[in-house]
Amino acid sequence: MKVGILGYGMDIPRYRIKAGEIARVWGEEEDRIVKGLGLSEKSVPGLDEDAATLAVQAARRAVKHANISGKLVNSIYVGSESHPYAVKPTATIVAESIGATPDLYIADHEFACKAGTASMINSYALIKAGEIDYGMGIGTDTSQGRPGDALEYSAGAGAAAFLMSNKDFIAEIKGIYSYATDTPDFWRREHAIYPSHGGRFTGVPGYFKHVAGGVAGMMKKMGTEPKDYDYAVFHQPNGKFPKQMAKQLGFTTEQINPGLVTPFIGNTYSAASMIGLGATLDIAKPGDKILMASFGSGAGSDAFHIEVTENIENNRNEYTFERITKNKKYLDYANYAKHRKKLIM
Repeated sequence: MKVGILGYGMDIPRYRIKAGEIARVWGEEEDRIVKGLGLSEKSVPGLDEDAATLAVQAARRAVKHANISGKLVNSIYVGSESHPYAVKPTATIVAESIGATPDLYIADHEFACKAGTASMINSYALIKAGEIDYGMGIGTDTSQGRPGDALEYSAGAGAAAFLMSNKDFIAEIKGIYSYATDTPDFWRREHAIYPSHGGRFTGVPGYFKHVAGGVAGMMKKMGTEPKDYDYAVFHQPNGKFPKQMAKQLGFTTEQINPGLVTPFIGNTYSAASMIGLGATLDIAKPGDKILMASFGSGAGSDAFHIEVTENIENNRNEYTFERITKNKKYLDYANYAKHRKKLIM
């Protein structure tokens, strides 16, 4: 059975803080931070926003884009490492908001930054098995970094929801592949407010090994090469790593630029590669081939081979990445700290 993306939605807070403002407070050189991380600013959740509210807005936009009733959605899986409740699912909040309850498969997922793509795979599999007709996978996070830590410059906020179906889809998911090992590159213990990272493990043993493994496995499975894809989207913990990954794997700058969103909104963790996919679909044309590979610390990667269909021309998303990021409001560090305090209380 064929399965594809029927509609998608994204949500990103309007608040931003520039990397230079964070650098100023900690006595760092702005140019070194901006050039070193490849990003200029990041998104900051509002005082009334968390991973659940962002997921709700993304899900509503996905349903609207798909032009179906939320009652038809038979599965919702939400991936995040910043669920607002330790015991109380985010997914049920989303389900009620679109009218999908009570007849559906539903759960929250957690696998660092690849929990969102894992959620997509769960709903995809249920449709592929013939159990349901419509399923949703969501990645959402209000990621956090310890004040003064390198993560503070990149930890952003955002959500993306992908509604999948076995008919009328705008892009067919023609293949999936996952690659995972036990690699201690990044973690957060129970009750800890901020995550820790294993320094040298975060690059080559973590990100690069697993994204490369996911992409290689996907291309071997599909019998493809980098030149066969019009676009490629990689997880983007900063603006530098995905460019290095593309060069290492043989992809061009032109292939990855449309989905390279972290330089403008920061690393949205579980939503990062999914928002990159949404931004790519915003401009994609029928027949285009897209390779997406997420990454989650701990560590693993989910890869997708996606082919855009003719239906996309008749069903363009109203809430494009460009539109939802156009209206921005910048914070100084004092107001940013107030927003952050709300997140950790």
